[in-house]
Amino acid sequence: MADDCLFCRIIRKEIPANIVFENDAYVAFRDINPQAPLHVLVVPKEHVASLNEATDAGLIGGLSLVAAQLAKREGVAEGGYRTLINTNRDAGQTVFHVHLHLLGGRPLGWPPG
Repeated sequence: MADDCLFCRIIRKEIPANIVFENDAYVAFRDINPQAPLHVLVVPKEHVASLNEATDAGLIGGLSLVAAQLAKREGVAEGGYRTLINTNRDAGQTVFHVHLHLLGGRPLGWPPG
């Protein structure tokens, strides 16, 4: 983990967050600026700055599996949901710890941005 990374600090419980899921490899918490009724961030506990630096397909795939589990638990799986990974500044990544956005609970427009 990185000492100054916001998400690493949340993982270490140094900064409060509304955590909705945690296991040995991942933490998921509600976004503080939600863009949909359901907006959860799924974060690996291992610090990886962005998808560009990722080398473990299992770690990245696990983000999607956790998101699917949460979508079912939150009641949006049947109606539909979106998963999204922003990579670097031009895509909107503001915290440089790879994370997946889980969005749902309303119709989501396309294109997204």
